[in-house]
Amino acid sequence: MNPKLTNYLNGVFTPYDGVKSVTELKADLHSDLQERYRELKAEGKDDETAFTLTIESIGDIEQTILEVANLSRSLERQVVTNFSASNLAMSDFAGVRAHKGQFNASALRGADFAGADLTGSSFKSSDVREANFDSANLTDCNLSVNDLSNASFNKSILLHTTFSTSGLDGAKFTGVKLTDVTFYMSDLRKTIFEGCIFDGVAFKYSDLSGLRLDGQTFIGVKFDKSALNEVSFRGATFKNVSFQAYFSLTNKYYRSIKTICFDGAVMDKLTYASLKGMGADLSKVTIR
Repeated sequence: MNPKLTNYLNGVFTPYDGVKSVTELKADLHSDLQERYRELKAEGKDDETAFTLTIESIGDIEQTILEVANLSRSLERQVVTNFSASNLAMSDFAGVRAHKGQFNASALRGADFAGADLTGSSFKSSDVREANFDSANLTDCNLSVNDLSNASFNKSILLHTTFSTSGLDGAKFTGVKLTDVTFYMSDLRKTIFEGCIFDGVAFKYSDLSGLRLDGQTFIGVKFDKSALNEVSFRGATFKNVSFQAYFSLTNKYYRSIKTICFDGAVMDKLTYASLKGMGADLSKVTIR
């Protein structure tokens, strides 16, 4: 056994001590290099030449070690992602990475998901009251038939997220950009939205009656067969927003449109024309 090779490997691998897969790589490499060194010596090479050729035979080993270490650490950070049918009230999930996590039929009241990456996760038929999703990544998440009362979504990442037939009383969305989000058959009458941007959001068969959405931005939003009685859009910005009645523009729908407050709102010509045709009060609207 050549001690110079051993010392060389120890020096290269020192920054990665404790990383299991790297330790295994080191053991395998040590065995292979010692064998290669013996072969070169048997061919008549002197010690220094054999050592140099042995090291050169493994190429850029430091880059290989780095890649193995990064992969290993990434895997070590992964958590068990199936938490269905579990009692996890008040649990701490802050900052975890749980892609495609399963949180179905679980007790999650008061759970802390702040800053967690929950991309592609599923929350179905769960008690998620008072949960904290502040700054959490909820891209491609499906939240269906949950109780989300008083849950917090401060600066959460909501991209292609679906909220379906869930209770959202007291749930608070603050400083959030909702992109291609769907609210399906959701009761939003007591939900709080503050400082939000709605981009490509679809409200389908949902009840927004009495909601205050003042000063917020709506781009490509569809209010599809949703209740809008007494909604306030005071000072809001609209671009390419559509309002779709249940079946046809009935007298009842016309009356509900007339109850919406658009005072101080700014909207594009197409949105303005659509609302004007429905009889909305646009006397204090600015067209841009």
